[in-house]
Amino acid sequence: MKITTIETIPIRLPTRRVHQWASLTTPIGVYVIVKLHTDEGWVGLGEAPVLKDWGGDHGKYFGETPQIAVHIINDILAPALKDQDPRRFETIHAAMDKAVKGYPYCKAAIDAALYDVAGKALNVPAYQLLGGCFRERVSIAHSLGLMEIDKAVDEAIQAKTEGVKTIKLKCGVDQKRDVELVKQIRKAIGPDLNICVDANQGYPTAKAAVKITKAMEEYDLLYMEQPVEGIDQMAEVARRVDTPIMADESAWTPQDVLEIISKRAADIVSIYTTKPGGMFKAKKIAAIAEAAGLPCNVNGSVETGVGNAANIHLAASTGVVTLGCVVPVSSPKEKAKKGIAGIYYQDDIIAEPFAFDNGDIIVSSKPGLGIELDEDKLKHYSLL
Repeated sequence: MKITTIETIPIRLPTRRVHQWASLTTPIGVYVIVKLHTDEGWVGLGEAPVLKDWGGDHGKYFGETPQIAVHIINDILAPALKDQDPRRFETIHAAMDKAVKGYPYCKAAIDAALYDVAGKALNVPAYQLLGGCFRERVSIAHSLGLMEIDKAVDEAIQAKTEGVKTIKLKCGVDQKRDVELVKQIRKAIGPDLNICVDANQGYPTAKAAVKITKAMEEYDLLYMEQPVEGIDQMAEVARRVDTPIMADESAWTPQDVLEIISKRAADIVSIYTTKPGGMFKAKKIAAIAEAAGLPCNVNGSVETGVGNAANIHLAASTGVVTLGCVVPVSSPKEKAKKGIAGIYYQDDIIAEPFAFDNGDIIVSSKPGLGIELDEDKLKHYSLL
C-alpha cells in the first residue's frame, strides 16, 4: 500500500460558549482536517487543531495556524511521503522529521490518518496498533473556561448530574477570583468530585503560584496544572506545595519529560496526541512517565470528532493514563446527547456521536479511528 495524495480542509465549528484560557487569543475550532489517500482506495482521517499562541515554554516551540498547517502539509510533508507505505509508522515519522523541523500538529494530523488507514486496511481499531485496548471507557474531565463564577458553578453542577467526576477550572488571570472560584465550586459540587485547576502558565512567579495553590488546598485539589512558565519555576512550586503539579505546556517531547523528571518539576504529565507529533510519539512519552512513576491524562485543544478519536484511542491503549481526560464528547447536532458534559461545539463533522455514559466515553471498536465524516457538514464548515 502506498500514499498517493494528502488533502487539507480548513474548517470552523460553531462553539457552544466561549472557551477561554489565560494564554488563548484565538477561538477554538478553527482547525485543519486531513484526508490521506492510498493506492488501494483507503482514506485515513486526521486533524491539526492548531493554535498560534500554543508553543511551550519561553518560545521553545512555535504556534501553528490553519494557513501554516495547510502550507507545511501540502508543500512539504505530502511530497515527502508520496509512495510511502502508511503502515510503516516509524519510517513515516523519520521522513516527516527529516523533511521539516518542528510543526508537530501538522505531523500529528498525518499520524492519525496513518493509524486510521492501517486500522481500516487490517480491519482492527487504531488502539490495536497502539498496544491493544487497556480500557473500554475513558473518563472525561469537564473543563470550565474563564468565566463568571456563578456561571461556572451552574455548569459544574449540571456536569455533575451528567456523571462527570472531575471538574477542571481555568484560572491564572485574577488570583483572588481563582481562590474564590475553587471555594464556590467545591461548595456547590460537594466533597466527592475531583477539582483540578489549570493556570496555563498564568501566575507571574513561583512564589505567587505557591501562595495561591496553598490558599486553594483546603478545598482539596486533585492537581494544579502548569501554574507558571518554565520547568525550573515549576520545580520550585512542586517542592513547596502539597498539591500534585501537572506539566502541560512544559511537556511536549520525550526530552522535555526527562528534564521534568530529573528536576522533579511535576507529579503528573498531561499527554497529547499533538504536542509530540502524533500518537506514535505520545506512546513514547507515556512510557517515560510510567517508568518514573508519574500518572498521566490525555489532554487536547478541544478537537473536532476527528482529532478527538485519536485522543480516545491513545487513552484507551495507554495504561498510565489514569486521570480524567480533558477531551470533548464529540457530537453532530442532530444526534447529540442532551446536556453539556464535554460539549464545546454546537455541531461536528462526524456522522455519529461518541457514545457517552455516566461521565465516560465508550471506546469504539470499529476499524481505524472508528469515525466517518459527514461530507455535507465538512463542506458546510469548510473555509475553502
